[in-house]
Amino acid sequence: MEWLAHRFEENRAHLRSVAYRMLGSIADAEDAVQETWLRLSGTKNSHIENMRGWLTTVVSRICLDMLRSRSLKREESLDTAIPDFIVSREGNPQDEALLADSVGLALLVVLDTLTPAERLAFVLHDMFALPFEEIAPIVGRSSTAARKLASRARTRVQGAALPDKDTAHQRKVVDAFVAAAQTGDLEALIAVLDPNVVLLADRAPALKGIRGSAEVAKQALGFSKVAQKAESVVVNGTPGILSWFPNGKPMAVLGFVVANDRIAEIYVLSDPKRLRKILERA
Repeated sequence: MEWLAHRFEENRAHLRSVAYRMLGSIADAEDAVQETWLRLSGTKNSHIENMRGWLTTVVSRICLDMLRSRSLKREESLDTAIPDFIVSREGNPQDEALLADSVGLALLVVLDTLTPAERLAFVLHDMFALPFEEIAPIVGRSSTAARKLASRARTRVQGAALPDKDTAHQRKVVDAFVAAAQTGDLEALIAVLDPNVVLLADRAPALKGIRGSAEVAKQALGFSKVAQKAESVVVNGTPGILSWFPNGKPMAVLGFVVANDRIAEIYVLSDPKRLRKILERA
């Protein structure tokens, strides 16, 4: 048992990365990893030749079941899901294993629109280089079918906004957005937003998406009147903002996609329970 525990810990960061990309939820990812350990500790086969491969297969099957269950609950909802953010305060980065989980918010949102099988095939093949021969048994398809699943997913993913590579420049654009919102400068806000910018939030009124620079700018002005201060943070590897209420409680975390020198997408997470759990890790 001690040997198994040691081998599992060697692969924990990898399993967490797989599960987070598959589920978009930190808590669900941790549950999937823990369930993987329970299955490993309960196995009678102590001579697993490829431990990482075995664990990856198990955590993938668990995630697939979780995604299918989640899909059934959402089948009547048209709302876009906002993934959990991985937040770190600037100048105080998290441990390398957690930072390795950072994947663009735009990509995570698109991944959540895929079918469970498409998401699994894409994540395992395109992000972790697993061959389709190993993916096929997990999704219960042939290798050819698994390849087609990944291909369909890839087509959808290619539509995700790609952020500018210069993170320092991204921060300047985000800071300009914050400054304009705090001073109530509508024209300056519109100037820093892409004409087709989209704002998505985990709570109303932006749950289904607010589009267009003018509408998003108005939302930003309203938001800034409530927030007392804005703290610069890193959200999934790119510049973000943590806003605070006047009473000192966190109000929301904002993640941004800066593309072509303008803000193309804004993601707002303000659910108190999710926010508290995310900030506990920051």
